[in-house]
Amino acid sequence: MQKDFLGSLRGAFGAKSTPLIGIDISSTAIKMVELAGSPEKPELLRYAIEPLPRDAVTDGNVANMETVGAAIERAARKLGSRTKGASVALPTSMVITKKINLPATDRESDLEVAVEGEANQYIPFALDEVNLDFAVIGPLEGDATQVEVMIAAARKEKVEDRVAAVETAGLKAIVVDVEAMAVMCAYERMAEGLPGKGVDQNVGVLDVGATSTRFYVFRNEEQIFMRESPFGGNQLTQEIQRAYNMTNEEAEAAKRAGNLPSNYDNDVLRPYIDTLAIEAARAVQFFLTSNAQGQLDYVLLAGGCASLPGLVEAVSRRTNVTASLANPFAGMSLSANVKSRQLAADAPALIVACGLALRRFDA
Repeated sequence: MQKDFLGSLRGAFGAKSTPLIGIDISSTAIKMVELAGSPEKPELLRYAIEPLPRDAVTDGNVANMETVGAAIERAARKLGSRTKGASVALPTSMVITKKINLPATDRESDLEVAVEGEANQYIPFALDEVNLDFAVIGPLEGDATQVEVMIAAARKEKVEDRVAAVETAGLKAIVVDVEAMAVMCAYERMAEGLPGKGVDQNVGVLDVGATSTRFYVFRNEEQIFMRESPFGGNQLTQEIQRAYNMTNEEAEAAKRAGNLPSNYDNDVLRPYIDTLAIEAARAVQFFLTSNAQGQLDYVLLAGGCASLPGLVEAVSRRTNVTASLANPFAGMSLSANVKSRQLAADAPALIVACGLALRRFDA
């Protein structure tokens, strides 16, 4: 069984406090985070964000290896770290996960054989075409002879593309995780700042990416819901293009720099924010109608668009749920390399990279 790269389950790989750089390879940017300290008292050492050219990453796939590798290398130079080990993630849609029950055993080799036997039922590919991993969740409630096991599998070429892009930049991919798992890892830190530390609460994380928006709901240490919709920051770029007769590159640059005409807020930004808030409300409604776990208690906004002025208020109003910006670094100490004001603006977009960087603390 190949367990070298698909470390989708916390604790599957990596010695405790192994130096790692969390690298989020998104469709618009390379985002890097490096942490130090301990699980109880982590420190943000440094982070970097490097824009990616259009179409370098499409639908989660590394479409241009050379371009992505060069961007990772530029981001690594900005980061200025001597650490070479990296933790990266596959899009959740590229990974098959399944909880199964197996006979309890102290021998990992027996468990591996059992997992491979069961995996054939759930993976629509030959096992030699995938990276397969598993982790024991714990004894099955009410039956000490059985254990609950999470299995995860991804096509080898998808894993290898991420690994190759990182290695092109002179780094080494020690962990390949899953984006949903990285978000959950970051959420567990953010839950510490919620009322009652989020215990027995249903907390949503709305992650607004460039091409899609993912809505996760977590309860305690478990993801209980996830929905993805094809609406993201690119729609705002397209509206700017249409309104001001710009190219895609000009519109994206103007959006990032805030260099737009005086009517931008009323004519372009506010309608976009309202549409995004409606998408959030729709996702919340899907959760409420498809899940028996009760109400939604909070929403945390993440992603590159999360900091748009007025979005928190619009989402709170449309969903009737208290919303706030996601900050996975809340409660962490900051090194002298980190500018707190800039971090406040960037933090919501770094949730995946932070979750990946937290893998250094896995036992």
